[in-house]
This record gives sequence, C-alpha cells and structure tokens, in this order.
Amino acid sequence: MKKLFAEFFGTYWLVFGGCGSALFAAGVPELGIGFAGVSLAFGLTVLTMAYAVGHISGGHFNPAVSFGLWAGGRFEAKELVPYIVSQCFGALAAAATLYLILNGQDGFLGIDNTKAGAFASNGYGAFSPTGYSMMAAFVTEFVLTLFFLLIILGATDKFANGKFAGIAIGLALTLIHLISIPITNTSVNPARSTSQAIFAGGEPLSQVWLFWLAPILGAIVAGIIYKNVLQKNED
Repeated sequence: MKKLFAEFFGTYWLVFGGCGSALFAAGVPELGIGFAGVSLAFGLTVLTMAYAVGHISGGHFNPAVSFGLWAGGRFEAKELVPYIVSQCFGALAAAATLYLILNGQDGFLGIDNTKAGAFASNGYGAFSPTGYSMMAAFVTEFVLTLFFLLIILGATDKFANGKFAGIAIGLALTLIHLISIPITNTSVNPARSTSQAIFAGGEPLSQVWLFWLAPILGAIVAGIIYKNVLQKNED
C-alpha cells in the first residue's frame, strides 16, 4: 500500500504542478511563464517527487512508465494494474483540485471544451494547439515516450550513477514539453491526459485514446530496445 500511495501522491503532484502551471500561470497578462515555464514545471514535479517518494515505489507516476519498465524487465506484471489505478486516481484528484480552484476565479463560466487545450487537455487536429494532425500527434507521443523511457531505464540502471537519476528524468520531461506543447499540449502520460479530458469532456475526452495508445506503445518498444540492445550485462 505504501507503494500505491506513493504513486498516488506523485501523480497528483505531477498533474497539479504541471497542469496547474498551464492553467494559472502560463497566460497571465505580461507576467505569464509561457511554454518554457510550463515545461519546467512538469520537469520539476517529476524531479521533486522522484527524490521524495521514488525510493518507495520506483517513482513511475505514469502508466506508460510502468509499462516500459515492465517491458524492460524492471517491473512485475502483477503490479501493473494496481500502479495504473493509483496513478489515475492521483491524476483525477489533482484535476478535481484544479477545477475547484478555477471555480473560485471571478467571472469563471466553466470549461470551454470547444477550444484546443481546454483545461490543459491534449488533442490533435482542431484540438492541437497549432493544428497538427492525428498522425503527427501519434508519432510525436510515440517517439517522445520512447526516448523518455530510454532515459529512465538508462539513468536508473544499476551501472549508472543513481544519485542523479531524478535530475536526468526531470530534465528529460522538461525537454519533451518544450518540443511538443505546440503539437499535442504534451501528454506522454495517459493518466495526466485522462484526468484533464474527463473534466473538459466533449472532443478532448473522445481523443484521449491516442494519449493512451501512443505513449504505451512507445514505452514498450523502449523497454524492449533497452533490455535487448543497450543494457549492459554482467561480465
């Protein structure tokens, strides 16, 4: 249960910090943090929680990461469902908190789910921040999650310097957001996508399938590549 609570709180912090920065701070007139600030916020959430609870649960905070670690031989299949359920509940709790805060803003009239990025949701086509197609979104999410898992697997390898793994992983997520916020509003995390889409509803919710399929496939491919091609074996 400690592992599951760690995943819950870690995913909560990721969604609250990352999506919260997008909702509250990115577009503040003249003082907004912009894409770069949101990217850094997502990276910082993972970096801080990796050191806070990573030693308890492994610090996944993301169903795709759990699948990738399983494919790479670092995680048992029997733990996949409990971890993913905990991650999704953590993300939903964070989204509920964000919605509660938004309701406290003067003049708030509800979420406009006819626009791209509604409630920090992910999307493609008309719901991509800059109009990227479904195929472009799929390739982006697949490739970025693949490299994210390669970095995670490499940084946490027993032959690597594990003390700096959290920094490498946090910076990797920052870079991923710098690349892909204009394309899909960046997912690489099905739990994060689902929580925001549920509250947004409408088209963002109908598109959430892509933000499960592409990241999980990318993560599994990364796990297979690392295990069979890159992993250093005992001499």
